[in-house]
Amino acid sequence: MGPLGIDTALILCGGRGTRLQEHVAAIPKPLVEVGGLPIVWHVAAIFARAGVRRIVLLTGYRSDLLAAFAASAEWPAGIRVECIDTGLDTPTGGRIHAVLDRLGGAPFFATYGDGVADVDLAALAAGHAESGALATMTVVRPELPFGIAVLDGDRVAGFREKPRADQWVNGGFFLCEPGIGAYLAPDAVLEREPLERLAADGQLHAHRHAGFWACMDTYKDALRLNDLWASGDAPWSK
Repeated sequence: MGPLGIDTALILCGGRGTRLQEHVAAIPKPLVEVGGLPIVWHVAAIFARAGVRRIVLLTGYRSDLLAAFAASAEWPAGIRVECIDTGLDTPTGGRIHAVLDRLGGAPFFATYGDGVADVDLAALAAGHAESGALATMTVVRPELPFGIAVLDGDRVAGFREKPRADQWVNGGFFLCEPGIGAYLAPDAVLEREPLERLAADGQLHAHRHAGFWACMDTYKDALRLNDLWASGDAPWSK
């Protein structure tokens, strides 16, 4: 058991990366490279540094490529990585539902295979335990992709370059109790009915993360992450 008391992290790796495919080969988004390593390797490393020992890649699109990478990669020390093909078009909640019986009734982390952050998993676990909720979701205020005009009435008083959003959004990095299974189904989209029902039942805790967070949705995102890695100052790697 890892030092946080959580031994397993599920990484959702079933996506096609449609918005990236005009620039990169038709590979699963988690295999798009940052600094010469697929982004899913970086996500796994975040959990490895927190002492999580079992990483399960929930695959779908081109699961063969992910399985081949998982088998041949030099993963961070101390972790074992396995792939489970959860179906080509299975939604996110359905992918987690498909593997719950393989987790031994223990709590688990879960996140997306295309997002990195300098999230404090120890603080997340502590807040989750204190909350008593079935699930904790990391929430972030993403940096807007454009600058904004600061208005004083009808006068433009100045500009702010790429400020953070005012609202909190789902940043992944969940911690879930096995009881979350009551909210999941094979056709469930995690971000819709399951999370909405958990919230309505008072069973969804928020872990506010004010540090670095980035999701690789577009080619521009991939370039930014690669530039950060090349600078030697990638926040998620510390």
